[in-house]
Amino acid sequence: MELKTKIHAEDGKQEIFITREFDLPVELLFKAYTEPELFEQWMGSKVVKMENKQHGSYRFETLNAQGEVVFSANGTIHEIVPNQKITRTFQMENTPFPVQLEFLEFEKLTDTTSKITIQSIYKSVDFRDQHLKMPFAQGINWAHNRLQEMFE
Repeated sequence: MELKTKIHAEDGKQEIFITREFDLPVELLFKAYTEPELFEQWMGSKVVKMENKQHGSYRFETLNAQGEVVFSANGTIHEIVPNQKITRTFQMENTPFPVQLEFLEFEKLTDTTSKITIQSIYKSVDFRDQHLKMPFAQGINWAHNRLQEMFE
């Protein structure tokens, strides 16, 4: 099955680009990334904190069936422009990965379609390459598919 969310990683660079087009208005796509109730539904993670403002912060956790935290991430929001962009840091807790810098850009294609482009910058090429060896592409595709299905 073709993955609809595309991951582009150039050899020797410390960044990746994640792109996906949705059959959703850009306003709805942006809300899915910024409203805790919606985010939890498609990401499958519990939002512990989400302050969508300049110098705000966020934290979310993924729990197993026993209610134990199996993944958590946090960051600081540096810039947020409704329906256009979010600039933030992203830190996976309890992993060897250092913080990443992320630029999320939301683009209106038509009144009913939109696109997200996420540029993630890693501390080194090695950390980026290690991250790409994880089931990362499948995970983001799964989450983005759920996001699209929520509004069908």
